Amino acid sequence: MQHEVAAAFEAYEKALISNDVEAILGFFAAGAVRYGLADQQVGLEEQRRWRLAQPPLPPGRFLRDTIISPYGDQVVVVNTRFGYPGRDVLGRQSQTWVRLPEGWRIVAAHVSEPLP
Repeated sequence: MQHEVAAAFEAYEKALISNDVEAILGFFAAGAVRYGLADQQVGLEEQRRWRLAQPPLPPGRFLRDTIISPYGDQVVVVNTRFGYPGRDVLGRQSQTWVRLPEGWRIVAAHVSEPLP
């Protein structure tokens, strides 16, 4: 199970880096809540509108200290830090993945950056 979510998380990151909006949305449950740096979305339609209006991520995104923590066989929490070349600040990202009938999906996500 942990390996399944690790693979899904890696695929999510690839979709995020390539700005593949439909692929990104495919990793989220229908009613998922996502809090971003200066935004928030509830549900896929809000997230779709927001993502289509956003520019792609800056090039060179990298992850640090990714922790994948299973809680039983139905819930996994993923925490990681992310950064970009030339920036000293590492952001923080957390996702709660739940095994649903359609597979592993993100039901809650949070992204933040500490003040420099």
